[in-house]
Amino acid sequence: MNSHRLTKMASLLLVGISSFALQAAASEPTVVPEQPPFPAQGKITFVPRDSIAEFKALPEYKEPTWVTEKYVKAGKLPPVAERLPKEPMVFQTGNMPDGVGVYGDTLRHVIGGRPEGWNYSAGQSQGWGGIDIGMSECLTRTAPLFQVEAKDVEPLPNLAKSWDWSADGHKLTMHLVEGAKWSDGDPFDAEDVMFYWEDNVLDPSVTPLNGATPETFGEGTTLKQIDTYTVEWTFKEAFPRQHLYAMAYGTFCPGPSHILKTKHPKYAGTTYDQYKNGFPAEYMNIPVMGAWVPVAYRPDDIIVLRRNPYYWKVDEAGNQLPYLNELHYKLSTWADRDVQAVAGSGDFSNLEQPENFVESLKRAADEAAPARLAFGPRLIGYNMHMNFSANGWGEPDERAQAVRELNRNEDFRKAVTMAVDRKKLGEALVKGPFTAIYPGGISSGTSFYDRQSTIYYPYDLDGAKALLEKVGLKDTDGNGFVNFPSDKLGGRDVEIVLLVGSDTGTDRNLAEGIIGQMEKLGLRVVLNAMDGKQRDAANYSGRFDWMVHRNQAEFASVVQNTPQLAATGPRTSWHHRAPEGGVPDLMPFEKELVDIVNKFIATNDNAERAELMKQYQKVATTNVDTVGLTEYPGALIINKRFSNIPTGAPILMFNWAEDTIIRERVFVAADKQADFELFAEQLPGKPGESGPSN
Repeated sequence: MNSHRLTKMASLLLVGISSFALQAAASEPTVVPEQPPFPAQGKITFVPRDSIAEFKALPEYKEPTWVTEKYVKAGKLPPVAERLPKEPMVFQTGNMPDGVGVYGDTLRHVIGGRPEGWNYSAGQSQGWGGIDIGMSECLTRTAPLFQVEAKDVEPLPNLAKSWDWSADGHKLTMHLVEGAKWSDGDPFDAEDVMFYWEDNVLDPSVTPLNGATPETFGEGTTLKQIDTYTVEWTFKEAFPRQHLYAMAYGTFCPGPSHILKTKHPKYAGTTYDQYKNGFPAEYMNIPVMGAWVPVAYRPDDIIVLRRNPYYWKVDEAGNQLPYLNELHYKLSTWADRDVQAVAGSGDFSNLEQPENFVESLKRAADEAAPARLAFGPRLIGYNMHMNFSANGWGEPDERAQAVRELNRNEDFRKAVTMAVDRKKLGEALVKGPFTAIYPGGISSGTSFYDRQSTIYYPYDLDGAKALLEKVGLKDTDGNGFVNFPSDKLGGRDVEIVLLVGSDTGTDRNLAEGIIGQMEKLGLRVVLNAMDGKQRDAANYSGRFDWMVHRNQAEFASVVQNTPQLAATGPRTSWHHRAPEGGVPDLMPFEKELVDIVNKFIATNDNAERAELMKQYQKVATTNVDTVGLTEYPGALIINKRFSNIPTGAPILMFNWAEDTIIRERVFVAADKQADFELFAEQLPGKPGESGPSN
């Protein structure tokens, strides 16, 4: 985006433009209002799917000169050609915005998370902010698909370089990259894939980081090894191409079995707790298939990743990737990430907290600003999830069980959504044409969105109160809050606990806004703020009444993580799961959603898929599956010295922008490089050792 447009946008914001029009009679459902225009939105250039990368052998390969001189000639590393696969992945120059790059420099991230450890397979968080994306590779890849126009496009190949369907469509044979190696030189093969599947996904005592379960890949799905570089999936459905998306980040990213097996109970006689926590943040040089390896960690200060000498991707000139030698992750706050990126002391940020939008735009409008800023479509949405499980998930006490019964009452849900003033919620975050009224359902930024199928209950506090009275909730003691009927919990006040993450200001601001608006309705809502790790644990275990939840990839892309759009299995839904060994006690409309989602997964007919998502949207929003709160765009902030940044890259669609921009292709021109490397001309050392190798 040029400085003239930024200046114009900033000036518009200063006068506080906001254009929402609430239509129709108050209590009557209607089609959601049109969203206000947003002039700062970037444009995406669409390309054919097969123009991004391919697998092939090249006549010769290159690497940074210092790697050859210091490591290869000294006998510490094999020549680069021997470290690469038989046919490496080759990024095509035509899809690289600035072409073939040069080696050097550092990409400095700032994050608000903290690393729990490196055992991604067993559920340990690396701190988010793109650390896991830089370290992990998955069977398929989806993030770059934002630039591929077709709705029914397949994911890109990755660790699985190709796949073949059987004639009847029930078997899928995947061919892995032959000769790829982990960053310590150990071969990557089918053993790593099978270990992840059999000893992590299928093991009920292990929960991979992004919640991969057997149901994620289709009920009754099996996987077996055919040979060293071939695995075979068997599905109940015919041609379920949808599951290829579930094999991308972060639900099928195998870990190094040769290292993880040393702590797994099945192989080492340890406990599951010892397995999960056996690779703490202090454990350096964990083998990865990604472009960078963690080599340094200072608590509450920084994490440093260095280039992977065995990385299996190259450019068309034969240069082994990545171009960047080092990644930094300064451990601060998520709000500070935006500030430092705009100021130039950080290099990259997903500008996702609207409270920072206006100031960031004003700063970026300055010609001397170190960073450029570009907004994408409105793909960031917030829902309030109500816990629908009435059959024991999370072992609720009497009060929590009573709240869940209310959550399952359609009139109660409608009362709650009608009492949410979405215009005020959005404007409390940021003034201007950023936020839009969002009643729930799939994102307006996805190609499957249909406004006419999106049902909205306009703000109507009196109508909402009338619905509560219809449910049997009245203020019987005159304290301003409605009470349960006298035969339930002794007629005490209805008290609801709202779970929210404390890591970002946006989440907490929305939660506090909900509490204030529900108080006007007569519902006492109590805030339960937790850090991200604690919140996720409470969510997965069912220990919540209501929860503020930022939408995940399934709402932004629809074709990725699609089973999570409904309770298609006992552990797929974010807000309706079943206790161990049980099945969700679905309400009639939830059964409709499950049926729609399953049909969507089963078909490859583009017109049918579009129609099914219209049905999904109408059923979900009519029945208030979730209470939509607000929706707004995000912006990518990137230091101007970096090249190969795709135009219009969304910060979250199929994945976060750290993957969307394909960081292994990003480079800094020689005349713009800065001296930020902390471990110059060093490579990762042995697993578990402290620091990199000299």
